[in-house]
Amino acid sequence: METPKQTKQRTLRQNNALHLYFKLVAQTLNEAGLDMRAVLKPEVDIPWTTISVKEYLWRPVQRIQLGKKSTTQLTTKEIDEIFETVNRHLAKHGIHEPF
Repeated sequence: METPKQTKQRTLRQNNALHLYFKLVAQTLNEAGLDMRAVLKPEVDIPWTTISVKEYLWRPVQRIQLGKKSTTQLTTKEIDEIFETVNRHLAKHGIHEPF
């Protein structure tokens, strides 16, 4: 088990990369014609945004997998863990956006 010294809070660079990733995923999903309806809810045609990727893809996985509400609480290792889960889900739709 890791001690608090072994787990570092996410860096400013990681935070910037995380938000760029959200933006790129939104663009890639929209370009592929996979609106929020296709990926999450079939009832409504809603285009993706940086914020919707964070709130409807990333954050729910983060809450379930780690029990953390805010991305500010994530360690460097946890960001990688959440990315892997989200990436596997997006792959089901033929989408891969590197982090």
